[in-house]
Amino acid sequence: MKHFPVFLAVEGRRIVISGGGEAALAKLRLILKTQARITVFAELAIAEIASFAVEGRLTLINRRLEAGDAICAALFYAANDDDIEDARVTALAQADGALTNWVDNLERSQFITPAIVDRDPVTVAIGTEGAAPVLARTIKADLEARLPRALGTLARVGKAFRSAVEVLPMGRRRRAFWSEYYDTAGPEAFDSEGEAGLQDTLEALLNKHLMTKAEDGRVSFVGAGPGDPELLTIKARRELHEADVVIHDRLVTSEILELARREARIIDAGKVGFGPSMKQTDIDALIVEHAAKGAHVVRLKAGDPTVFGRLDEEIDAVSAAGIGYSIVPGITSASAAVASIGQSLTKRNRNASVRFVTGHDMKGYAEHDWRALAAPGQVAAIYMGKKASRFVQGRLIMHGAASDTPVTVIENASRPDQRVLECRLSTFSEDIAAAQMQGPALILFGLAPRAALAVSEEIQEEIAL
Repeated sequence: MKHFPVFLAVEGRRIVISGGGEAALAKLRLILKTQARITVFAELAIAEIASFAVEGRLTLINRRLEAGDAICAALFYAANDDDIEDARVTALAQADGALTNWVDNLERSQFITPAIVDRDPVTVAIGTEGAAPVLARTIKADLEARLPRALGTLARVGKAFRSAVEVLPMGRRRRAFWSEYYDTAGPEAFDSEGEAGLQDTLEALLNKHLMTKAEDGRVSFVGAGPGDPELLTIKARRELHEADVVIHDRLVTSEILELARREARIIDAGKVGFGPSMKQTDIDALIVEHAAKGAHVVRLKAGDPTVFGRLDEEIDAVSAAGIGYSIVPGITSASAAVASIGQSLTKRNRNASVRFVTGHDMKGYAEHDWRALAAPGQVAAIYMGKKASRFVQGRLIMHGAASDTPVTVIENASRPDQRVLECRLSTFSEDIAAAQMQGPALILFGLAPRAALAVSEEIQEEIAL
């Protein structure tokens, strides 16, 4: 992000424009919606700009901008449609201490003006950092169609009522009040009675929420999926949006954490295999502590919380404390990993079952029914198997698995930096070490990428011929 979006207070402050043509007029149409004091410097201004001056909406000075003309200006626009003149006035305005925008010159601008959807006092700003102005206008048009015209009135009347709502506790109860006002009560009152009905609606709604018993804290165990934010379920997004506290593991990506409310408290409770970790009992206590205080806690787990997520222990802790909970499943990394190589976990005439196993557990390397896993045609998704790869390799070969059994390792499944490593059982531990994988990796035993499998089948056919 090269431009940080911010809403600048301009009420009563100066905004200066150099230029009297169409470029200046385009900016004025937007700036005139503000409560700033606008000054335009132009030797010759087009009729529409001159009419704004006659109406008293701006001050028009019929000369070129000179040194000192932009002193105390909050913002300055160079809009002369002349590169030499725009360079000159931009330098003067910067010397006067103003933030400057050179119209249609992104590199020489200290700030940019976004596309704006205006439902005063609700304002939506859309920017693409100059990369795609047409896209910004498309998004603006879409939002204009979606947002009701009454939204500004609802917000303006609601703003005047904010101090009264402070009798409700900060957090969920206050958010519930405003959600009901903007989502249902306010629009319905406006449709039936117009603006005159909003004040009575707000007062009745406040009395209703004052009489409503505060909700108990609760816990949502939410699956964050393998990493791609677009693979989050709609319900998971909603839980993140409503959470007061988010307690996440180390594999949850920053892009997904960005979807939580800005006011939510974000707590990293990461665990590292064979490394320093927060104790599970401490995580349990942390969840209970915040929920017991009345918070909506989202325990956010990578993948699906029901697959190797220590979910039962956390549910037991929450239940013992008398706290309600819900579970929101997520896409497990095995599903994302197998999809990335064009395969399926089960296939007719190949395998009628698939095993989900872990490379290590609380005691160290995990033991399994290796003889069953080693049988021909078996498929297994091995979680947390990167550091246990040599152990897994040895156990499978010891119990009769063919050394040329395909093994595919997918690092950072579904993420932009995903890597796919095609191996054989005889070498996959060494291949993992050589690849120096740093991210989370899932091992698919018995599966090769579809493209590689097709090449192998062609070779076998040629040998047979």
